[in-house]
Amino acid sequence: MNGRYSFSQAPMRVYWEITRACGLACRHCRAEAATHRAREELDTDEGFRLLEQLAAGTPKPHVVLTGGDPLERPDLFALIEKGRSLGLGVSVSPSATPRLTREAIRALKEAGVDAISLSIDGATEAIHDGIRGVEGTFTRTLIAGEQARELGLPFQVNTLVAEETLAEIPGIELLARNIGAARWSLFFLVTVGRGVVLQPISPAACTDLLRWLAERATVPGMVVTTTEAPHFRRVVAESRLAAPGRGHAAGIRDGNGIMFVSHDGEVFPSGFLPVAAGNVRQRDALEIYREAPLFLSLRDVDSFNGRCGVCEMRSACGGSRARAYLASGDLLGDDPLCTHQPASSPPG
Repeated sequence: MNGRYSFSQAPMRVYWEITRACGLACRHCRAEAATHRAREELDTDEGFRLLEQLAAGTPKPHVVLTGGDPLERPDLFALIEKGRSLGLGVSVSPSATPRLTREAIRALKEAGVDAISLSIDGATEAIHDGIRGVEGTFTRTLIAGEQARELGLPFQVNTLVAEETLAEIPGIELLARNIGAARWSLFFLVTVGRGVVLQPISPAACTDLLRWLAERATVPGMVVTTTEAPHFRRVVAESRLAAPGRGHAAGIRDGNGIMFVSHDGEVFPSGFLPVAAGNVRQRDALEIYREAPLFLSLRDVDSFNGRCGVCEMRSACGGSRARAYLASGDLLGDDPLCTHQPASSPPG
């Protein structure tokens, strides 16, 4: 096991789904968001305890408050204040609903959040709003981006990668750059939640897209990253003739540097890998991350199966464990979206 890329003591990023309540009806929603908050949500005091546990990590993880729509929680700013007082970096992932006003963005800036994220899944209003399920979200998102830029609050644009959005990607990149996004993160579809109604792109199309993204990543002004496509790191290294694994969050993937806490306290390796390792209501969050057999197995790249198990990039990349699991039931199996053929052949 390569310790260089193993984040064994604390996650680098913790995604906390503080609520599933949301005014949108996105076709790919991992959370299968609802219109009202659930009784099972961690309450304010439980949230404070979770943040205190996370702040004991070395280094302290960055916490992303997500949902649903975090703006549906009346104690959102109390949670932000608590996290910041503990020395945690905090970002927020709001939904493009009428709650996302200029005043709300200003309040997030004044509360000290590091960034917010906004989603653009189509280069046109028709495509984006069709995926988001509510008319007007495309325009509202662009306005929110412009307002965040004016107020000096960095923001990331998130984009779903699926058959339904693939042709939109170049146009979305231009939009993201034009409104001043600091980062562009492409979320490669994993068929969980409502995402089962959408179609993943083919492995060949994925390879072509990653090569194109590697070229676009060299353009100054916006960082380009991927979620659930860690083999982007290999493509970047190959395209730049760089040492394998440098940059682009090398090694970080489901369960290794990443932890997801659901609205009811269940702990998962990511929001896209539906296998729980414990609950923060019964056990310290960092203990679950460090000691749960599920997390330990996901950090042991030498136990991976198939091509991923013999790949020379298994430590820096490691494939999407969520996609491997949903494709075959094997948490440690191959990521079917990757076309790379390792120098070594898998046993058998």
